[in-house]
Amino acid sequence: MRILAVSDKRSPSLYDYYSEGKLSGFDLILGCGDLDGDYLEYLMTMANCPLVYVHGNHDDNRSKEPLGCICADFKVVEAAGLRIFGLPGSYKYRDGKYMYSERRMKRKILQKWPGLRMKGGFDILLTHAPARHLNDLENIPHRGFECFHLLLNRFRPKLFVHGHVHRDYAHGIPQRTDHNGTLVVNACDHAVIEIP
Repeated sequence: MRILAVSDKRSPSLYDYYSEGKLSGFDLILGCGDLDGDYLEYLMTMANCPLVYVHGNHDDNRSKEPLGCICADFKVVEAAGLRIFGLPGSYKYRDGKYMYSERRMKRKILQKWPGLRMKGGFDILLTHAPARHLNDLENIPHRGFECFHLLLNRFRPKLFVHGHVHRDYAHGIPQRTDHNGTLVVNACDHAVIEIP
């Protein structure tokens, strides 16, 4: 399974400097937020595969939703034979549609808990923000959610993909990390992921 994950900014290598075939061979695209609908539609069309996305903290100003793409905000969706659970937004540092306190995000996760257990969990956790102390920063706007660890520890998905924390914000922010057997990928700009 070959997955393209994107987040936060248009990738020049995929858009400005596109060459024929660059987006072929992908089975799934994951959008981690803060990307305009036209860009997501473009990626889905050129790759000719499903695209599943969540909203980012800046998406309350989005001019239009991406046509043909699957929104996974606070639900499990299936695409390319995988169950994907999506959580939008970031830690609340201002008023905004996709801003959540730790308490509110935890409450929303716990509301979904019985359904997640009934489905036997999920294969991919798709979020905009990272988990606390897992690719996040100490400042409030880029702090991760502690409650994401509830999901990672209980359901142990194969893959956790997030955006929000640009890797050039600080030295040493990795693109890939292992967390108790879950591959964690920071998709800012883009990342190519191969899973069995």
